[in-house]
Amino acid sequence: MNRIVAGLFVVASAFGLSAAQAPIFIEAESFADHGGWSLDTQFVVGMGSSYLLAHGVGKPVVDAKTKFTAPEAGSYHVWVRTKDWVAPWKAPGTPGRFQLMVNGKALATEFGTKGAEWHWQEGGAIDLAAGETTLALHDLTGFDGRCDAILLSADASYRPPEGAALAEARRGWLNLPSGPEDAGDYDLVVVGGGYSGMGAAISAARQSLKVAFIQDRFVLGGNGSSEIRVWANGGTMRGKYPHLGEIVEEFADHAPDCPADPEFFGADVKEQVCRREKTMSLFLGHFVRTAEMDSATGRIRSITALDVRTGRERRFRGKFFVDCTGHGELGAQAGAKYSMAPKGRMGMSNLWFYQEEEGPQTWPETPWALPLEMGDFPAQKKSKSVIDGKPFMKAEWFWESGFDQDPIKGAELVRDWNLRAAFGAFSALKTGADKPKHVNSALKWVAYVGGPRESRLLEGDVILSREDIISQRDFPDGCVATTWDIDLHYPKEQYAKKFPENPFISRAEFGAGVDKKDGYPVPYRCFYSTNVPNLFMAGRCVSVTHQALGTIRVMRTCGMMGEVVGKAAYVCVAKNVDPRGVYEKHLPLLLELISEPGAMRRDSIAGKLQRDPHIADVAPFFQKGSDPLSIAAGKRPATAATNKVVSLDIPGILVDETAAAFRGTWTRGDNLRPFIGDGYRYSKSANGEAKYSFTVPKNGRYELRLSWVDDPNRATQVPCKIERGTETLLKLRLNQRSSKADAKGFHSLGVFEFQPGIENAVTLSTSGTDGYVHADCLQIVEAKH
Repeated sequence: MNRIVAGLFVVASAFGLSAAQAPIFIEAESFADHGGWSLDTQFVVGMGSSYLLAHGVGKPVVDAKTKFTAPEAGSYHVWVRTKDWVAPWKAPGTPGRFQLMVNGKALATEFGTKGAEWHWQEGGAIDLAAGETTLALHDLTGFDGRCDAILLSADASYRPPEGAALAEARRGWLNLPSGPEDAGDYDLVVVGGGYSGMGAAISAARQSLKVAFIQDRFVLGGNGSSEIRVWANGGTMRGKYPHLGEIVEEFADHAPDCPADPEFFGADVKEQVCRREKTMSLFLGHFVRTAEMDSATGRIRSITALDVRTGRERRFRGKFFVDCTGHGELGAQAGAKYSMAPKGRMGMSNLWFYQEEEGPQTWPETPWALPLEMGDFPAQKKSKSVIDGKPFMKAEWFWESGFDQDPIKGAELVRDWNLRAAFGAFSALKTGADKPKHVNSALKWVAYVGGPRESRLLEGDVILSREDIISQRDFPDGCVATTWDIDLHYPKEQYAKKFPENPFISRAEFGAGVDKKDGYPVPYRCFYSTNVPNLFMAGRCVSVTHQALGTIRVMRTCGMMGEVVGKAAYVCVAKNVDPRGVYEKHLPLLLELISEPGAMRRDSIAGKLQRDPHIADVAPFFQKGSDPLSIAAGKRPATAATNKVVSLDIPGILVDETAAAFRGTWTRGDNLRPFIGDGYRYSKSANGEAKYSFTVPKNGRYELRLSWVDDPNRATQVPCKIERGTETLLKLRLNQRSSKADAKGFHSLGVFEFQPGIENAVTLSTSGTDGYVHADCLQIVEAKH
């Protein structure tokens, strides 16, 4: 509180005012006790500050509290910087309502009830005694009320400033220095604390570089954090450089589901792995807002970061910088060349889940939420794991919006639209046609931190394209193995009818051609700026096209980019070259370094690499379905613990997809489980076909059983034809989005008479389907009489 009081007298002196006339300014984020309010740091670019958010998922949160000193007794006019967060859509109701409590008494005004934009809402006048005063933010709804700051003025005519004037006034009110404080000199400054940032910071520190690692939130992991809970994908430790990914596997999650219990995302593990690096300084809760450039060379001299709690600024000078922000924010500040698709970008997801309780659960009316009915959104799937000892019903990755919205300045609106969709969907469950089924349903968690996928793509010396990947173009600096499909998201037409201008459910469109076992080696030249000489980048803002982003954007792959960048930064320092010079003059050295284990470190720039015995060995990762740790955490069946379901355990005649005849384009997959053999194939090509031919050893009645795994992107009307010789016995339409399968994934097609010596067939077609057709194994077993 001394900081606030000191600020009062500075302002009073500067403007010739008495202490009583000077405004009393209190940042909400600086409250001594946040209570149940969350510190939201996501939207500093859009609104200029972090703020407190009452994210109670329909239940009012515990008060946030603090104290300040009134210099003189008197009448003070109150202003609260807030907004009505559903007002941009003129939605009925005011879900963000809260009160300001002064010395335990609520002001008459309810805040968060006006204005589509952030503004100062007037709260009337109060009488204060001189001395200490207690403030509290009292949430009334649990539905995302928000408070940026509170201002009290003894001058009845005073009106708080906005825009640039507000930013300047904050500095005076908080008694901040005229400029940023010096945070020191570094070899490498890493901005962004997701997988790519962690990979870069740790990799560089193990090469003895002095590293500043800056993250705007207070947890690490980006989309793979305990706040967002998207499990990390992308194969590690494979391809040309199988040691890449070892650093990533030291901190990567092994969550059994998405979303899952936050403990599986290892916030403590991620921070501990970073903090044990002696030459790395970790700065959590710091948002980088400006880059100072050298006009003569075009290099970044320093960056200035805002402490999101205190408003203080720190300047970090560096030889080299790496943008791991996802949005390419540092690159944009530095004037780096970038592109951003004007439309058709992938959006932001906010995951959520509900659980069944033992008794009836109340749910308030939500007239301001999206007015949804059953059928306006996909049914929630039952989890593969548990939270608090119970299974849960999950809304997962495809709850996604913002495809054509501004992904940077408009990010708060995108997140808020997702919240309206989530709350509207749960209201439909509680009050709609399926109300009797959801009497005991309780909404337990909705992510308030959004998981974005696509915005700026910074330009490097190589812009990797889909064609490069599909044709397996061999770059001499190819290094990071990308193993994910070319997976792009678009609005799902089925659910886009009610809100065509801003759909909130997506579909994944997969492109074939990526080697999912060994991966495609992404070139190093995608990882540095083509026009800012000392700027690296890693993560989803690297130099690729929109289509190529579909494969490189998953978190483990992004983390391996960081590993390469950290080692390239060492070459820059050791050889006194820029990132481009690493490729042009020292590529063999970089390739030698990325061939070394991740646990290798050196004590000085000239020192030798040695194995750190304190770093444990790690195992490679390919996908969640075959990850033993993920499977164990989810307590999944033992048959799913290996890379395949053993065919010898299955009775009858088996025709796996490897023996089927395919027409059209089909992609091999092994992500959905269970499957038979080494995987399955899937397709949505216009005229695809999968034909399973078989004969039987004797006359008799046989049951035909086909295996598939239900998934939201599978087709609901798959043409299936059953033939006996030249005779068509039956034509079916299979719903592969819904499953009544046995433990190994088989579905009965019916019982039929077959004779030996005749070739029979079951044929699947993709013609006219509304999703991907899944082709795995056909089982033929004698029917029991």
